[in-house]
Amino acid sequence: MKLFRNFLVALSFLTRIPVRHKHEPQVGSAAPWFPFVGIVVGAIVGGVAWGVSNLTTPLVGAAVGVLCGVLITGAFHEDGLADIADAFVGGWTTEQRLKILKDPLHGSYGVAALCGSIVLRVCALSAIPPREMFVTAITAHCLARAGALALMLTTALARHEGLGSDYVKSLRTSSTTISLIVSLAIVIVLTGVWAVAAVGATIVGAMTLRFWSKKKIGGITGDVLGAAEQVSEALILVTFSAR
Repeated sequence: MKLFRNFLVALSFLTRIPVRHKHEPQVGSAAPWFPFVGIVVGAIVGGVAWGVSNLTTPLVGAAVGVLCGVLITGAFHEDGLADIADAFVGGWTTEQRLKILKDPLHGSYGVAALCGSIVLRVCALSAIPPREMFVTAITAHCLARAGALALMLTTALARHEGLGSDYVKSLRTSSTTISLIVSLAIVIVLTGVWAVAAVGATIVGAMTLRFWSKKKIGGITGDVLGAAEQVSEALILVTFSAR
């Protein structure tokens, strides 16, 4: 029962799906469920993309599927990517970058990054045969969130206040490791040998954001995790478009 409650907390945190909680949600305890929320989101994105593709074209199907994902998540990860682009490209000092990260408004760099992410994911998903869109979307959303979860486990925080620090501090190594292993196992079952390429793309995306964030602000924040999810998801879709 507790496991199911934690999953619901993760679902309500990462999506706009309405969930009622009897107790105060503990996001740190629910964080290991992030990849499995990704499976839910990916199934919806892939299912919609496949269905619409059979009625119209793969490009239209991919566009509708990706936009459904944006709606379901409330552009949660896209917002993180936009914030990181504004802060890391537009800020000259660590203090300036952290200040920009707190600003709810987006500048030119953020808007460009956000639009670029959506366009790239639509193009990559549309290049995948409709019959494979469902599994591909599940793989991309699951592993992208697993990559962000791995960053939470292995990377120091850039600051010690805010939403990111709250759930990173209460993250448990054992449950997080189990989550990552199970996520990988699911992807292997779904994609076979292509799981190697998918994991490789995830590592590239997560490590790129890890290196960039440590250089720019000394560690990770919640926005960095969102950006890592976006970059990894896009790279996985691009990788699978070459199948």
